[in-house]
Amino acid sequence: MKLTLKIWRQENKDTKGKMVTYPIDGIEGDMSFLEMLDVLNEELVEKGEEPVEFDHDCREGICGMCSLQINGEPHGPNRHITTCQLHMRSFKDGDTIVIEPFRAKAFPVVKDLIVDRSSFDRIQQAGGYVSVNTSGNTIDANAIPVNKHDADESFNAATCIGCGACVAACKNASAMLFTSAKVSQYALLPQGRIEAVDRVKAMVRQMDEEGFGNCSNTGACEIECPKDISLENIARMNREYLMATTKG
Repeated sequence: MKLTLKIWRQENKDTKGKMVTYPIDGIEGDMSFLEMLDVLNEELVEKGEEPVEFDHDCREGICGMCSLQINGEPHGPNRHITTCQLHMRSFKDGDTIVIEPFRAKAFPVVKDLIVDRSSFDRIQQAGGYVSVNTSGNTIDANAIPVNKHDADESFNAATCIGCGACVAACKNASAMLFTSAKVSQYALLPQGRIEAVDRVKAMVRQMDEEGFGNCSNTGACEIECPKDISLENIARMNREYLMATTKG
């Protein structure tokens, strides 16, 4: 396939970026989107030009690092996949593809297509943990009965990979889906109830301090999420937060 790529180039968060057009040829349908970018970068290096910086790691849909806005959609046109799982057969010969970084105040551009998502790490660090007494009085977690439905819902919430597609899809750049998934995976289990009040207040407070917007209730976050994280988690977090603030 012959394609025209319009790619956002930006030196760092303090410089002004711009779209740069790159024609590319010889792209096979079985290539992943990131492999296509690898081909482009090889050509740029051979010409003595600076390659396009983009984030990636496992390339198996697990790490969430390959976050790209492709033709206006987080991770591209297909549902429930990450960018590294998107294949070029989803495009046609002669297509123009616009590639940008995720846009959010809390996701400043590092360079080109790479954004700093450490704000997600700080939300997780604010309360995404369970304290365990290991002073000779440990209890096997498997000895604590857990309702099957709750266990399944907790596991589903825990599949969130923190890619940021929910933020990129939201018109308010809200991190509610991400934060609620991290709250829910603990709130649904007895091991997580001990710190439930402090956890939800701390994580919501950190989310607001990072500069994310509020939930817009459009559901775009769930639609674009590669792991199909449910909006029910946002409702659960709101209930948890209401109860926590009522208790003081």
